[in-house]
Amino acid sequence: MELNAQAAITSGADFWSSTAAGDVPAITLTDGPHGVRLQVADAEDLLAGQPATCFPPAVASGSTWDPALLRRMGEALGDECRAMGVQVLLGPGINLKRTPLGGRNFEYFSEDPLVAGILATAWVEGLQSRGVGASLKHFAVNSQETDRMRVSADVDERSLRELYLRAFQRVVTTAQPWTVMCAYNRINGIYASQNHFLLTEMLRDEWGFRGVVVSDWGAVVDRVEAVRAGLDLTMPGPDAAGDQALIDAVDDGRLPADALTLAASRVHDLVAKTTNERSSGYDAGAHHELAREIAARGVVLLKNDGDLLPLDGTQTVAVLGETARTPRYQGGGSSQITPTRLDDALTAISESAPGRVSFVTDPALAAQSDVAIVFAGTDQETEGADRESLDLPREQLDLIARVAAANPRTVVVLSNGAVVATSPWDSAVPALVEGWLLGQAGGSAIADVLFGRVNPSGRLAETIPLKLADHPSYLDFPGEAGHVRYGEGIHVGYRGFDAREQEVAYPFGFGLSYTTFAYGEATATLSAGGDLEIRLPVTNTGARDGREVVQAYVSLPGSRVRRAPRELKAFANAPIAAGATVEATLHIDRADLAYWDVKLSRWVVENGAYTVAVGASSRDIRTTVSVEVAGDEARYPLTADSTLGEWLSDPRGAEVLMDVFAKMMAEGGGGMAGALTVDPAMMQMAASFPLVRMAMFPGSPFTSEALAELVEAANN
Repeated sequence: MELNAQAAITSGADFWSSTAAGDVPAITLTDGPHGVRLQVADAEDLLAGQPATCFPPAVASGSTWDPALLRRMGEALGDECRAMGVQVLLGPGINLKRTPLGGRNFEYFSEDPLVAGILATAWVEGLQSRGVGASLKHFAVNSQETDRMRVSADVDERSLRELYLRAFQRVVTTAQPWTVMCAYNRINGIYASQNHFLLTEMLRDEWGFRGVVVSDWGAVVDRVEAVRAGLDLTMPGPDAAGDQALIDAVDDGRLPADALTLAASRVHDLVAKTTNERSSGYDAGAHHELAREIAARGVVLLKNDGDLLPLDGTQTVAVLGETARTPRYQGGGSSQITPTRLDDALTAISESAPGRVSFVTDPALAAQSDVAIVFAGTDQETEGADRESLDLPREQLDLIARVAAANPRTVVVLSNGAVVATSPWDSAVPALVEGWLLGQAGGSAIADVLFGRVNPSGRLAETIPLKLADHPSYLDFPGEAGHVRYGEGIHVGYRGFDAREQEVAYPFGFGLSYTTFAYGEATATLSAGGDLEIRLPVTNTGARDGREVVQAYVSLPGSRVRRAPRELKAFANAPIAAGATVEATLHIDRADLAYWDVKLSRWVVENGAYTVAVGASSRDIRTTVSVEVAGDEARYPLTADSTLGEWLSDPRGAEVLMDVFAKMMAEGGGGMAGALTVDPAMMQMAASFPLVRMAMFPGSPFTSEALAELVEAANN
């Protein structure tokens, strides 16, 4: 391929199409991730899309904790892409919900990388099984909208590896998405689009990614530096100036020719995988029913005092709140879908209790009904802006208070794209339903849960704090002067709440059911490769069929590094018939026990007895089991700059060092050696001194020559 053609196909032809060149046709890339947002032809509004199924956004689908359901969603999205002539769907979004104020939290699955990684893997596998490429986004550390095009997310290496990159790593190594989308922001000062460490060293060299790195729309600052870093396709286009800059950089030797050739070949290979042949269509009705199923499964029952729910259809019901009849079912921005149809909760509730439902605006009228249902929620979640508060609007809080005072059988149903503060007002209502943003079938799904056609099984994929100031990210968001410091480190979300023993409104993993579950004793087996398998009986002790999400959290008492008190390492979504017992099996990969060792710059599984705590949430542990795991060799090389304490804690280092001290004592010198070996207080004080610093002290045995010999002896 000629140089000018190579430059051309590494940028877009227009807003949603790649560039055709020679035998390489153009392909269409368009937004997801919970629907196919194909722009209406010639529309001036970039958000005006052709009708497509608006599935529940990730805030709801993530609460299902069900990868099989997410795979079915991916398959359905792939079918719609094929019918609409789309070759790459821009999703899923898997950035961590570092803060509950994140404007795009509704597009992301969880505050935990395991949940996000497992669900996104299933979504990608489902989509790509239909011959449509996924675009895993936004790579990386893109957890806020404030100054999103420029802000530097400043995060330490261990937190970056263990939290913010872990879900991406899982999806890439397991599902091989056809594309990965780089983020707008900078990471530790370097733009994602120009970050060779992320785009090449990490993504390709370490993880084995074989696809195309595409920019987020407008993320490329410098085409030449982006290609040098490993970015293949700049969107949108056309970008004639950028194309020419690449040609000039190759001609004058500033950019190796093979870097551009490689980027162009990757785009060529992506196009070759796809097809421009449209399918005959898709079953919109079936997809609507799938959206309804996913939505109902994503609903989280937070409170149900006195078993107020489910309703039986015989009670009179007063419905209040505009979102009951004008549903808020998705967030704002590039993911906005034009639905094929739209269900509202008021109609669905009315159909579930014919002649017994009224929509009212006066809490006095609500008092006359057997049950009052208040619909409340937010209108803030959108791309481009973070939220300012966790609180519901004042008028909604007032409505909830007045209705609860008038009718003791009040249910509150929330519609929101990220968690809201529920304290203290939730103490006044007996039933609270977290309805998230549920997509086009959300109204019917809410009625399915309220009337018991669906037994709620959704679980929180993010913690609901008592107040914003309790959140681990509170003091370091949204940053200033172009930087946001990820000061909570590895203690993101529930990890931080648990580490500080902080009370929360509702913990990570929490969700009620219309039935109850009992856990038996967990047992653990260790495979030859070091993977763990946890088994335990779980019994549905109620009268209704239901689903339990069994969660396994791991800790290592006495670890050499700081860890969260418990970390989710496996979960199982188990349907259990009333009165039945099933054996839940949870598989924990040995690799998921590893921490990132910043000194060795590699993953390390630490030796020791790991505690596996199995329960119904991060704060509801039902059974524990201890497993002895053989660790990796992880000896730190000793240097002259290593401290006396580090030398003495290393068996080989201690041996050679004590030999030096013994030699000094035998020669009658004593001095420093004598003081250190006989005076514990002196040893304690000196333990933090690097040996090279101790060389300055009178009587020190640590000359430069002696230090070199010590280092050689200790490391060989």
